[in-house]
Amino acid sequence: MAAPCPLPPPDPQFVLRGTQSPVHALHFCEGRQAQGHPLLFSGSQSGLVHIWSLQMRRALTTLDGHGGQCVTWLQTLPQGHQLLSQGRDLKLCLWDLAEGRNAVVDSVPLESVGFCRSSILVQGQPRWMLAVPGKGSNEVQILEMPSKTSVCTLKPEADAKLGMPMCLRLWQADCSPRPLLLAGYEDGSVALWDVSEQKVCSRIACHEEPVMDLDFDSQKAKGISGSAGKALAVWRLDGQQALQVCGTHQLTNPGIAEVTIRPDRKILATAGWDHRIRVFHWRKMQPLAVLAFHSAAIQCVAFAADGLLAAGSKDQRISLWSLYPCA
Repeated sequence: MAAPCPLPPPDPQFVLRGTQSPVHALHFCEGRQAQGHPLLFSGSQSGLVHIWSLQMRRALTTLDGHGGQCVTWLQTLPQGHQLLSQGRDLKLCLWDLAEGRNAVVDSVPLESVGFCRSSILVQGQPRWMLAVPGKGSNEVQILEMPSKTSVCTLKPEADAKLGMPMCLRLWQADCSPRPLLLAGYEDGSVALWDVSEQKVCSRIACHEEPVMDLDFDSQKAKGISGSAGKALAVWRLDGQQALQVCGTHQLTNPGIAEVTIRPDRKILATAGWDHRIRVFHWRKMQPLAVLAFHSAAIQCVAFAADGLLAAGSKDQRISLWSLYPCA
């Protein structure tokens, strides 16, 4: 008896058009600002941020704060009405979106023109920590916000030759108040920094090409990184804060722009330069789906709390997918 044919991959649930520019950043907002219906923020190469209603499937507002320079990162603060946007105009903008406003209320000057996205760690209202690429090409600057007070600069030892930081992830272990930073570097390595001590706890060589993005599951103490090469690397953090490579997953084509684990930590998605979104079972790293809809490189992927997946592409479209619903 012949084996059953695998089901063909699904089509997108719907597609958002209208950015009129390649999409470089996506972020879902589920707080009070969304009023019960999640909003999707997108950042484009033309410097605009679009705020999309997923209920009406159209853009509600356009924010223009980066002087026509590419928006590379978006993040809302927990209270929901404040948005951070990072652009290649060497500026990180803080937007007030409460009660229909859309004004830049503060900004942080950036020293690095690269594509390294920033990261935040909320430490209790109203304070939060911000990691940004630093002035020196291999540095990461840590700021306390909203005061913009410099906490420290994380600089590898001179003989380390890590190159530029390419991606950052601030986090905190449940058992300790100490802030930690995972950073992926140009030389293909991932390092764990103790921010308070300003020292590298552990570093591993994961990739032969620059690390383009990483995500970390703090409950499982396990992370994943993608690079300009043809492999995903899965790594673990042991009780002594030492990183260990668990395995690699070979890809058909090189280039992962972003990798993100779904909030329920069941599946993950990657944004491929080969126009494909790949979906994996997180625990087993089993391939679940290859979604071929876009006609150019996928530059970003994001999950909503309910499991909805969004992907933004160089083809100026944002696709929304409903896959493997959350329990």
